[in-house]
Amino acid sequence: MYLLQVVVFLLLCCVALGWAARRARLPYPIALVIGGGLLGFIPGLPQLEFDPQFLLVLVLPPILYQAALLTSWRDFKANIRPIGLLAIGLVLVTTLTVGAVLKLMVPDIPWAAAFVFGAIVSPPDAVAATAILSRLNMPRRIVTVLEGESLVNDASGLVIYKFAVAAVLTGVFSLADASVQFVAVSAGGILIGLAMGWLFVKAHRHLGDAFIEVLLSLSVPYTAYILAESVHTSGVLAVVAAGIYRGRHSPTIVSAEMRILARSVWNIAVFLLNSLIFILIGIELSAVVGRLAGQTGWQLAGYAAVVSLVAIGVRFAWVYPAILAPRFFSARVRAAEPAPAPGELFIIGWCGMRGIVSLAAALALPLTVQSGEPFPYRDLIVFLTFAVILATLVVQGLTLAPIIRRVNIGGDVDSEVELRRARLAMGEAAFGEIDRHVEAHTVDEALATRIRAEFADRMAPALAPTAELDRNIAHGRELRLAAVRAERGELIRLWREGRISDDVLHHLEEELDYEESRL
Repeated sequence: MYLLQVVVFLLLCCVALGWAARRARLPYPIALVIGGGLLGFIPGLPQLEFDPQFLLVLVLPPILYQAALLTSWRDFKANIRPIGLLAIGLVLVTTLTVGAVLKLMVPDIPWAAAFVFGAIVSPPDAVAATAILSRLNMPRRIVTVLEGESLVNDASGLVIYKFAVAAVLTGVFSLADASVQFVAVSAGGILIGLAMGWLFVKAHRHLGDAFIEVLLSLSVPYTAYILAESVHTSGVLAVVAAGIYRGRHSPTIVSAEMRILARSVWNIAVFLLNSLIFILIGIELSAVVGRLAGQTGWQLAGYAAVVSLVAIGVRFAWVYPAILAPRFFSARVRAAEPAPAPGELFIIGWCGMRGIVSLAAALALPLTVQSGEPFPYRDLIVFLTFAVILATLVVQGLTLAPIIRRVNIGGDVDSEVELRRARLAMGEAAFGEIDRHVEAHTVDEALATRIRAEFADRMAPALAPTAELDRNIAHGRELRLAAVRAERGELIRLWREGRISDDVLHHLEEELDYEESRL
């Protein structure tokens, strides 16, 4: 009964924080970090016991997998150099720099534990970046670099994190051995992920049931992660590789019904897991602060401010030379890539929001080392992780929109052009198929004309824009929405009067939902 009460409590907290984010018009990771932090200081809340490693396995695979599914392989491959410099080089530099600063401020902390903290806060978060960037009109290249970096650096940061934690637990570390193991673990995880992605793509082709397909898609990240970890390779990289591979093939193997259903299921699952982690660390935060009684409030605030500023500053110090230096030394790079505007580099440097991955890694820290002693400075690491997330998500996340407007970097013109081009090509293909079908079969011409008109309306936004066309499109959308809502009102009236069954209501209601969503 107690477990059930805890689950209900957590779900209600998720609902409350989600509602608050919507009312305040904030990206939900920002509302979660603020609400989760405040939640922990409510008197009388129970302290929840959970297995740290189980929490890591529960949360990370689906979150990383969804981000990988939505990654554009074309754009990722075109920007692989800046993504690699940020996702691997910056992660290493941040881990070393932040760890060294923490060691300087707290001399008694072991070097390995300091680097554990550096690895935890080194990767910006894919979910936080997507949730915030999706609300802003930014050039596609910047979004691609930031989202690709957030995806890959989660993997590189967590691989380094595991090595650092192992060094704390065993007290043994060899740079040469760790380097060889890093390559082997990473390569093995990628190979397993590609193999699992290929296997599940083959399986999807033979299912033919949307619900079973969604259940299978939910099992992919966990299967890839557990299999890779069981053979001592990187489960995180396996999940990312499987997600990118399946995302590349999903347009041809996934049915429309499954896609609609899966999109809702995955969005709910990722939101729930994000909320769960922020709430759990919020509840634990009060106990963590209580166990840090040996430190004054000013000391903790000073530590938090310094490591947050260092984490932000290291990113700026790396972004400019990492992106500009290859252009300076290579004519091929200058010819292949447009020169980034100063505002673009500043935005990339400012988009260093930490989030769910750092939280999950902090909560997953073991409670004890092999000797049975407590994990050194675990409470301080958890506290500082939350502080860095709070500083980067709230300060950088809330100021990102006004900064983008101030630097005036422009919108995503390329995507608009591609969208119009695709609409026109799709409409022409539809008209061609309608004409072929009319010639091959006995089709009433009036019916064919009406269907052509429907597809012509879909093509209208792709035509050269004019003020009159824009007005007609807007008016057409308003008329269609009004008509659909009138249909819905009449459907509900018939149902309330008992003239149609619930089955008929639900069937027609689903059709209206799809139509209203499209409009």
